[in-house]
Amino acid sequence: MFSWTFLRCSSEETAPVIVFVSKMFAVDAKALPHNKPRPLTQEEIAQRRELAKQRHAGKMAANQGKEVSEKPPSENSSEGTGSTGDKKGEEQQLTDQMDVVTSKAAKQEADNKESFIAFARVFSGVVRRGQKIFVLGPKYDPAESLHKLSPQCSATDDLPSVPHMSCCTLENLYLLMGRELEELEEVPAGNVLGIGGLQDFVLKSATLSTSPACPPFTPLNFEATPIVRVAVEPKHPSDMPQLVRGMKLLNQADPCVQVLIQETGEHVLVTAGEVHLQRCLDDLKERFAKIEISVSAPIIPFRETITRPPKVDMVNEEIGKQQKVAVIHQTKEDQNKIPEGIQVDSDGLVTISTPNKQATLSVRALPLPEEVTRLLEENSDLIRTMEQLSTSLNEDKNAHEINQKTMDKIKEFKQKLEQNLQGRKWRNAVDHIWSFGPRKCGPNILLHKFEGYKNSVWQCLENTEKEVSKYGDFDNSIVSGFQLATLSGPMCEEPLMGVCFTVEKWEMNKVGETLLTKSRDSGECGAVEHQESEDTVSPTSNCTVDTCSENEHEQSSQSVPKSLEKNSKNKGEVLLTDCYGPFSGQLIATMKEACRYALQAKPQRLMAAMYTCEIMATAEVLGRVYAVLSKREGRVLQEEMKEGTDVFIIKAVLPVAESFGFADEIRKRTSGLASPQLVFSHWEIISSDPFWVPTTEEEYLHFGEKADSENQARKYMNAVRKRKGLYVEEKIVEHAEKQRTLSRNK
Repeated sequence: MFSWTFLRCSSEETAPVIVFVSKMFAVDAKALPHNKPRPLTQEEIAQRRELAKQRHAGKMAANQGKEVSEKPPSENSSEGTGSTGDKKGEEQQLTDQMDVVTSKAAKQEADNKESFIAFARVFSGVVRRGQKIFVLGPKYDPAESLHKLSPQCSATDDLPSVPHMSCCTLENLYLLMGRELEELEEVPAGNVLGIGGLQDFVLKSATLSTSPACPPFTPLNFEATPIVRVAVEPKHPSDMPQLVRGMKLLNQADPCVQVLIQETGEHVLVTAGEVHLQRCLDDLKERFAKIEISVSAPIIPFRETITRPPKVDMVNEEIGKQQKVAVIHQTKEDQNKIPEGIQVDSDGLVTISTPNKQATLSVRALPLPEEVTRLLEENSDLIRTMEQLSTSLNEDKNAHEINQKTMDKIKEFKQKLEQNLQGRKWRNAVDHIWSFGPRKCGPNILLHKFEGYKNSVWQCLENTEKEVSKYGDFDNSIVSGFQLATLSGPMCEEPLMGVCFTVEKWEMNKVGETLLTKSRDSGECGAVEHQESEDTVSPTSNCTVDTCSENEHEQSSQSVPKSLEKNSKNKGEVLLTDCYGPFSGQLIATMKEACRYALQAKPQRLMAAMYTCEIMATAEVLGRVYAVLSKREGRVLQEEMKEGTDVFIIKAVLPVAESFGFADEIRKRTSGLASPQLVFSHWEIISSDPFWVPTTEEEYLHFGEKADSENQARKYMNAVRKRKGLYVEEKIVEHAEKQRTLSRNK
């Protein structure tokens, strides 16, 4: 129905109203039409003339009384009366001054207030001023909400609470005439308008409709992705409420900004770049919060990944054919010493046991192809939807049937993964995907290749519940450990990207298998008891169930020492009572450590966020532009001349970490003849190894004993570690003998 109505774009009285609000923007309250000064009518002019005459007459009378009070006592017989009138006049004057100051302050406060206008377009029906309408958020789902509402309901009815839906009255409609706003009474379909009074109902975008059956519009995707973040705080702690309110208004006014509150309590502002950051901070100080704020240094995000082992060394010679020299420095293997109890083979397979030695895991890390990483990033929302569907199936919720369009997207996503994961080592890998990470929707994959386990992320395609395996409910602990490992890598605690972890072995000893069996059986017995307690059964059957649970408890207590286990009725989990804590927690920690050591067994690299830089410059300053780019680790991709002009268009990529001050420097070096435009593009691997030290004779001769030439990856890694308070291996004093004159100290 709504697709047909939408395509008609009808302005009939019977057509439902459909309006899409694409963004909210802030304007000064004095710029609104009802606050602007308007021309006076003849009656108002006459009334103001009379008021002016009365004020003038009052002033003349007050001046005459003052002259009388200044006469000598002989000439003035009514001195007491004159002085009393003078005091009353002064009191009246002070009162008038106070009223003027108060009215000016109230007027100034009203003028400084920011009002929000919704930028919208009417797609169906006629929007009228004072009309009551539904406000549908981007996450509103009519299929889930219509069963709570009557088919003929309207916004004027008393309706139950529905997620992501509210009702409001359209207070003001405006025609957008450049910077001017003109009030309107109604707007038909096909027009763009501004709507006032929606600041309490719409955050960034929404759909307005007279029917709750209308599906919401998808929010607009902006080319500029927020990537640069800073932490802000007020200079005076008492101004914190104003800062919180100001950041909320800034988040509503700017569609490209993100406002976050981290776990540490910091208020973080995420912006698209340096210029956008400065604009947001100025708006926060001058328009929205109106307080003095302190801003941290910009926080640049990085990613951690692994690559294939290089075939040539730092001097471009084939690895394996050089003559090794005595290792002067600690090599990478010495820096990352493997603790006892952890086995790492030559292929990077890490084998580790839980602290109580009841389970053993073998994990391997592999780099994902770039196409797969890009595919996972583009389909993060679809992966999140798959996780929600699988969770609802596992929890036995009576969820509505999966939309066929969503099913087709999931199947297409799976086919693309199979096309990009080709080769012997990726055989049947797509069917064995256990989870994505971090946060179960990131660009990393967890595979299972051990026997006895068949669950995967494609459970929603088969529309089946999770299979009961011999590993019980402890598979969630493995997934949780994987999520923690991908959320913070070993180099500088940054998220991982483009890494595949494969669990090739999960072994349980006899005690561990007994615990898993007990966990599953206790859950089944709990379900049977719960079911029979709801139904009407005979006392004999109740005794049978109780006897069954008692017998199983006795058998398990004989096979497992009482000091090693403790039964928990919640979800049938068995918790060990030894000094190592719950068995599920041990599996989480063991899986996290296994992933970290598997990552360190491969060549590690940092990934930097990159801007696409487009520069327009003339031929005279072309060399200076290249000099600035090379100084800041930029790389030119393309250079072409604009037809009919002497202007060159240069396309390059530039690390976000090197972009601060780039626009000002390039304008200064070129005298304003070159202007760059930066847009976040992608993540790129930094080729240099942050842990590299010279190990061969050629490298030693080329780089020297210290090998202290600037390593860009190590510089970034140490900067992040310092910011996070992690250990940084560096020498505070180096070459101390060069810092004093030895001859003078003899």
